[in-house]
Amino acid sequence: MTGLGRRGVLALGAVLVLAACTSTEKSTEKPEAVKLRTDLAPLKGWFGGLGPMTGAHWLPKRLGADRPKSRVTIPGPTDFHMVGTVRLKAGTVAAITAAPRWHFRPEAPAEPTPELAAFMPGNAKWVRSRDFDDHLAAGSYQGAFHLDPRTDTVYFDIPEPLATTEP
Repeated sequence: MTGLGRRGVLALGAVLVLAACTSTEKSTEKPEAVKLRTDLAPLKGWFGGLGPMTGAHWLPKRLGADRPKSRVTIPGPTDFHMVGTVRLKAGTVAAITAAPRWHFRPEAPAEPTPELAAFMPGNAKWVRSRDFDDHLAAGSYQGAFHLDPRTDTVYFDIPEPLATTEP
């Protein structure tokens, strides 16, 4: 190694580390299936500020789950993404959106995943308030809550993890 010098040795070391982290075999494993959930208990704990919930359809998705198992990933604080719909007791969404302090404005959510499309209300008049988003999150996560007063439906999209436990 006398001819490589210090930079050469460092470069060689970097190449060896990268080679060790990269798999050369093709993975035959399929990504983890995302299961549609309907349980309300976790949602009541996380989004209790919405009020009384009567039903839900939601997906917790582990970020990077679509990558082959042989690929090295580094876990981080954004391991989960949650998206779903929650139905509230009749009149609850109208009461929330009528409060002037939230400043709700018309805003449609992003296209739902195929698993959730069937649970999105037709002809919804979605509104959103970033102030209300922040209120629900209470500084624990970032996310978006779109509300439809006509159907008492809330569509949530939480790209950051909740401060509590894994869903």
